[in-house]
Amino acid sequence: MRTFQQIGPLRTYLRGIRQEGKTIGFVPTMGALHAGHMSLVKRAEQDCDIVVMSIFVNPTQFGPNEDYNSYPRVLQQDLQLASNSGVDAVYTPSTEDMYPAGFQTLITPGPLAAYLEGEHRPGHFSGVCTIVAKLLNIVQPDRAFFGQKDYQQARIIEQMVHDLNFGYEVVVAPTVRAEDGLALSSRNAYLTEEQRAAACAISLGLNDALRAYTAGECSAKALREIVECRCRNEALVSLEYCSIVNSLTLEPVEEVCSVSAVILIAAKVGKTRLIDNILLPSRTS
Repeated sequence: MRTFQQIGPLRTYLRGIRQEGKTIGFVPTMGALHAGHMSLVKRAEQDCDIVVMSIFVNPTQFGPNEDYNSYPRVLQQDLQLASNSGVDAVYTPSTEDMYPAGFQTLITPGPLAAYLEGEHRPGHFSGVCTIVAKLLNIVQPDRAFFGQKDYQQARIIEQMVHDLNFGYEVVVAPTVRAEDGLALSSRNAYLTEEQRAAACAISLGLNDALRAYTAGECSAKALREIVECRCRNEALVSLEYCSIVNSLTLEPVEEVCSVSAVILIAAKVGKTRLIDNILLPSRTS
């Protein structure tokens, strides 16, 4: 596995890969790698000849009172895991490389970023779009791979790539979960054993709602109440939002049976903020 800290050597390496006629898959991460990241690597290996991963904790997507300084940073462990998983090259830029002195340009996403995470974390998606755009332009992959757990983020990136004619294919892979159902996240490391058990209320609530939907429930209000009830019954879980939205536009819906919808949830367990979601495929009511 090759490792790169500078843009120039990475671009030289990737230029050679393209000259060989090989395709490039790209997995951008903030490190603290887990099985969810590795599932993206596996998908990239299946779809492309070469897999490139980036590891960079991006400061511009964190708010002033968020966990940028405490976010898990275990680079050597990450590099070993990436190597063992078949990653061909890892890019680990510094903050000074990504945001050099005099840096001024930020990408402002549109209406997809106005709801949910965009409302609760002002400026977050501008930071996400800016760093993803920079990384895509540096790597210039054939395909870039993202996880469904960050559903709103993935939709915004898909829209950005389309709107700005980047020409890269965005692949969104299913959420990977632990045996207890909790969506894998680097932030799960913050949870105590008791909090970890409590956090399962999030995925349990989502699955309760999916079962009700499958059984014929079409009211978004009723499905939300099912999720919220499960979370309210867990004292350590503080619900921030639970919304059922159109899976493409992210606009709230009242009836879900005639559209493809997704339930999106954010909650705090102790001081740890977690997000999750579940898809409700369109069906005839």
